[in-house]
Amino acid sequence: MNHETLLTSDSQSSAPVDECPLTVREAAKFLGVSPQTVYLWVERKQIPHLRVMGRNIRFLRSDLETFRASFKQEMENA
Repeated sequence: MNHETLLTSDSQSSAPVDECPLTVREAAKFLGVSPQTVYLWVERKQIPHLRVMGRNIRFLRSDLETFRASFKQEMENA
């Protein structure tokens, strides 16, 4: 079974299939925020994410890099 059959995307990502998804905790560390903030963004559909086996949330690093860049730009313009 490969990643394509296990992951359902809530984003429009075209990342490589072999990219290893990050956990909420790993994504939070990468973005410099708390895991609670990441869960809030997921709930509000503000951050690209994947659902693994229906419940577990995962993130692709390539999606997070794009999100982080746009997030930093928003903070600079505020």
